[in-house]
Amino acid sequence: MKATNLAIIIITISCSILPLLAEQTGNPRRVLAADYSTKRIGIIDKDGKLEWEHPIQDIHDAWRLPNGNILFQTSWTQILELTPERKIVWRYDAARQNGNEGKRVEVHAFQRLENGLTMIAESGPGRIIEVDRDGVLRIEVKLKLNNPDAHRDTRLVRKLKSGTYLVAHEGDGCVREYDSTGKIIWEHDAKAQVYSAERLGNGDTLIGCGSGNRVIEVDRFGKIVWSVEKNELPGITLAWVTMVERLPNGNTTLVNCHAGPENPQIIEVTPDKKVVWTFKDFKNFGNALPVARILE
Repeated sequence: MKATNLAIIIITISCSILPLLAEQTGNPRRVLAADYSTKRIGIIDKDGKLEWEHPIQDIHDAWRLPNGNILFQTSWTQILELTPERKIVWRYDAARQNGNEGKRVEVHAFQRLENGLTMIAESGPGRIIEVDRDGVLRIEVKLKLNNPDAHRDTRLVRKLKSGTYLVAHEGDGCVREYDSTGKIIWEHDAKAQVYSAERLGNGDTLIGCGSGNRVIEVDRFGKIVWSVEKNELPGITLAWVTMVERLPNGNTTLVNCHAGPENPQIIEVTPDKKVVWTFKDFKNFGNALPVARILE
């Protein structure tokens, strides 16, 4: 064999065994992310390496719990809690439990509460439920739906410390806050297929506007007091903005789904909209990454 051909073979083999590293700008972070095009949820370490993963089908929400376990879904109806060693310690099947047999149901949000119950938002049945470790129904709250659709009734839903529920209604294009009886006590028309909403410490609401290609912060009267628009960040185009979070340092992270490999999938911006950190990984994940959480 000629030396040139041997060199080509060695280079090819070496490239094929190189780790698939994520690209980060700014201070590197450890990230939990999930993508339903590659059918994977995984943790990327600060060096960009995939350190943990689990197969999935569909996903719109995930958590790392205080005990280190990962709470996530493997399909629109199956929710699992796994230890870091991948041992299943809790499972819930929304297609079969608490009256959903024979119904079309999709879960797009869930949350482990401080009292040990798990909140689950069920699109299709149009309700929020809270269940115990045995899956027994403890609380049920019916939702208002102007455009009922088992795939679009809700996206992210969060129970607030006040005991109310903040609901991103994708199909209705709005965010509603419900009390424990199901009464709407606050509402904002986002004029987009919203994905997420976070109530901030000052009473404002941070909204991931999904199809609106932006993130906005509105006050309790619905006035937009801060936003990041589709083409406002230099060199970055926002597509379907999913999860958003206001960090303790005052910066905001947003997940930029369906934006293509030329754009980062996660972005952190300062209040004056300076980009200080980005994450992009089209090797371990793909263009359908709606779920991401910074673990540090």
